[in-house]
Amino acid sequence: MSKIKKLTGSFRYTQWDPFLIISQIVAMQSVLYLSLCLLVAIMQDLTGSTRTLDHIFAYHELHVRDNEGRSVITAFVINAVVGALLLWTIVGRTKLCLDFSCTYHGLHLIACWIYNGTFPTTFSWWMLNIACAAITCVSGEFLCLRTELQAIPLSTIGAKVDL
Repeated sequence: MSKIKKLTGSFRYTQWDPFLIISQIVAMQSVLYLSLCLLVAIMQDLTGSTRTLDHIFAYHELHVRDNEGRSVITAFVINAVVGALLLWTIVGRTKLCLDFSCTYHGLHLIACWIYNGTFPTTFSWWMLNIACAAITCVSGEFLCLRTELQAIPLSTIGAKVDL
């Protein structure tokens, strides 16, 4: 039996595909954690600190007291920009950027909660993750919107307007 796609009033086919959504979530999580690990490793090499998962999951590591803490914060912010590029590449839909950004950061919250054994309560952890979610979402929406608008012609064919 063949699948029939419904054509709605938009320029895209829309059909709820849970396998596609789950695949995109797994791809986003995997690539974002891979890039975060690489960025944190580079930052740890630059500051001369030891490599540990605490820099990714332990919320007490996010501070501005020393270069080590600032480098971890920098890695998270750069990773937020990488996340926007991934949204543009993997998801490609402006309407879904907020959903995928919140999904990534929500799953990161759960991972941090499990890793630490307690719910993150530090102000710096929450501010960093909210800022990174906003950077990922807004930048991803900007990139996806630019791509989506390229598919829409702005001039009418054969119409001439005299001013």
